Amino acid sequence: MNLSVMRASVRRDLKDEDGSNYRWSDDEIDRAIGRALEEFSLSCPAETVSELVTVTGSDEVDISSLSGRIAVQRVEFPSGARPRRYIRFEVHGDMLIMLETTGNGEICRIYWTCLHTLNASVSTIPQRYEGLVALGACAYAALSLSQYATDRATYGGEDVDRDYLRWANGRMREFKRGCRRSAAVLREGQLY
Repeated sequence: MNLSVMRASVRRDLKDEDGSNYRWSDDEIDRAIGRALEEFSLSCPAETVSELVTVTGSDEVDISSLSGRIAVQRVEFPSGARPRRYIRFEVHGDMLIMLETTGNGEICRIYWTCLHTLNASVSTIPQRYEGLVALGACAYAALSLSQYATDRATYGGEDVDRDYLRWANGRMREFKRGCRRSAAVLREGQLY
């Protein structure tokens, strides 16, 4: 699924498919998708691996290139050793500090989590969670419209703001419940 497919899915769920009279602009829908994607990513982040070169004699590794980083999970150094050797480390801003060892110009393998990506050509959202992200986007879009409708009593009737708010809050509760469930999925772990 790419961004345009996700946008269409959100519009379908919002009953906002009349292209000549959208309630939400594409930018508003994209913003709602972005907010839902970020929240989902914090519950169930994308997992990735990067290899960075260490500096001889230094215990610091610059990790500023790890874009959208949420957390560093483990560091393998030296990379490729059998059995794998994971080291203790600390992260301070964009600097990873290797404890009890220093670099030697070789590669260290960093296992880290990051925000999911969703754009015109790429999606890192697992397929089973695409509907959950769409649900969250619907909730954010409806909350936005509910706040806007508060000042426009003639738009949609007298209780439109409360109706949207009630509907959006229900979707938001469902979305947050789904995010908690996705975060509770046990991952295979390894002690080191």
